[in-house]
Amino acid sequence: MASLADLQRWRETLFENRMNGVRSFRDQNGEEVTYSSDREMAAALAAVDREIQTITGGRPPSTIIFRTAKGL
Repeated sequence: MASLADLQRWRETLFENRMNGVRSFRDQNGEEVTYSSDREMAAALAAVDREIQTITGGRPPSTIIFRTAKGL
């Protein structure tokens, strides 16, 4: 299993390539990865996000939980 830092780095690269319209690139191992469509890239991003959530405890990093009290 890849480390959290590896997954985050891979996600950033994949997201950047998707936004720039790049469908083919070399990964950190030197292997060429080619996606046939934007839908396939979106699925890969979703899979990486799930792995990151699993490693970080299941909550997406953007979730904020408020706990309030009246202080009485």
